[in-house]
Amino acid sequence: MRRFTIVIALTVVVLLTAVGMAAEKKLSRQKELKASECYECHGVIKELHTGGKHAKVQCGNCHQGLDQHLANPGPETRPVTDMAWEACGKCHKEQYTSFMKVSWHRPARDEKSQLTNRAPNPFWDKLMMGHGFTKEHNLTRSHSWMLTDQFVVDRAFGGRFEPKKGWNYVFEEGKVWDILQDKEPGTNAQKPFKPQTATAANPVCFQCKSQDRILDWAYMGEPGKGAKWSRTSAPVEMARSLQHGLNCFTCHDPHAARPRIVRDALIDALTRPDGDTLWHKDPKRTGIKVLDMGERGYTRKIALLEKYDSRLLCGQCHVEYNCNPGYDPKNPDLSTYSVTMTDPRTNHFPYTDVFGLYEHYRNKVSFLDWKHTLTGGLLWKAQHPETETHYNSKHAKANVQCDDCHTPKIKDKKSGKVYTSHFAATPRVQLKETCLKCHKYWTEEQARYSIDSIKAYTKGRMRKAEFWLCALVDTIVEAKKSGVDAESIVKAQDQHLRAHIFWEYWTAENSDGFHNPEMARESLTRSVDESQKGIAILQQAMAAKK
Repeated sequence: MRRFTIVIALTVVVLLTAVGMAAEKKLSRQKELKASECYECHGVIKELHTGGKHAKVQCGNCHQGLDQHLANPGPETRPVTDMAWEACGKCHKEQYTSFMKVSWHRPARDEKSQLTNRAPNPFWDKLMMGHGFTKEHNLTRSHSWMLTDQFVVDRAFGGRFEPKKGWNYVFEEGKVWDILQDKEPGTNAQKPFKPQTATAANPVCFQCKSQDRILDWAYMGEPGKGAKWSRTSAPVEMARSLQHGLNCFTCHDPHAARPRIVRDALIDALTRPDGDTLWHKDPKRTGIKVLDMGERGYTRKIALLEKYDSRLLCGQCHVEYNCNPGYDPKNPDLSTYSVTMTDPRTNHFPYTDVFGLYEHYRNKVSFLDWKHTLTGGLLWKAQHPETETHYNSKHAKANVQCDDCHTPKIKDKKSGKVYTSHFAATPRVQLKETCLKCHKYWTEEQARYSIDSIKAYTKGRMRKAEFWLCALVDTIVEAKKSGVDAESIVKAQDQHLRAHIFWEYWTAENSDGFHNPEMARESLTRSVDESQKGIAILQQAMAAKK
């Protein structure tokens, strides 16, 4: 019996060794594969790869299953692409390490609607009544956490996705589904799991949080084009397929090792025939080259930049965009959304500043986000227009870009190597590397004082704008109760929309006006003016009625 056991054990060892050798041989073959073996079918990749810094980096570094695919080309043997940060981190160690750095300066779940930040309650809930952002509207954390933070926010999935370890998730790094769990893994239903939550997440809003599914998404998320995911996909199902927030290849083309845009709505904006964006109006704009990467039966586009331009790279996400269903103001039926996720307006970048948004959304695109609960009027919801705010600012005119202040050049203390930090954070926590490089006569304390003074002034203007917006909302409600004519109500609602845009832009813009204090002051002052005009219209109508 003992001899038999020994024979079995030896047999197992031999088999395991054989399997291991086969796996090692397979891995070796994978590494031996030359990129030239793929060029025959992938012409665009050849163009990018042969002319770039990654020309010597072989396909097996980022793709698995190449040998099977070469032996039997086709969709069934399509190689697996590594979407993880670590794929780039193997070579770009300093960038990877800084990207994964924890931003202790800002707490998780920090509500924008608190007094210390932007719009103190009860103003926020009253002015945004009827919109999911009243459930939870948080400040940003590190890029590596952005997808996790979106999945747990109360307005996105109704409390469906929860941390496995409770509140200690705020210390965890890595892939989403290592940190979170699904309360109901067997269904794709969008429904609230907790009271006072919303289920507003959709496939388009994932496009800024992660590009894990970049190969399975047709240009603009068009449905019915053969891609696995589209604008109309089940949000819960698509969420389960995502793991990484802000993949490296969002801004860096892995084949050409050049800066690029992958966010389809930005490419669409920059290639609009009417040329109405801030980029089109910039005489010094960075040139782009749009390429169709669609070798899977549907169009996929990227845009290579002629040089690094963080206004375009960061402008893929830190920008105002529409990513949700809503209302066409020309459609009198407001009982339900007239613009659904099948409509391309649900994946749209205006790429204009605050002063052009009313005309763009109300008249040109004919789209508004939601109906205000108290006034019954249609309103717009801002996202995070940092890029558009920076355009034409004092810093922009001095050729200061996003990376100068948020991802500056750093010198490694041990190696002496200079690299671009990928720890995207406020310059307040890295003043020596940012502000003091230009403002050499300042101390760190003076730099913080300057930043905080600008932000304090802007927040003060926001409080005034909120007071008058609340007064306008109250006046509309009062006028409706008193039976004021419909024409006056419509005029006042239009004034509300104008005033709301000039205010709410700054609740979403994450610098409290620092990126462009002059624009912030003018916009918020005009918000007060428009609110007061709306109040005057209704006061006159109510007085005439008496």
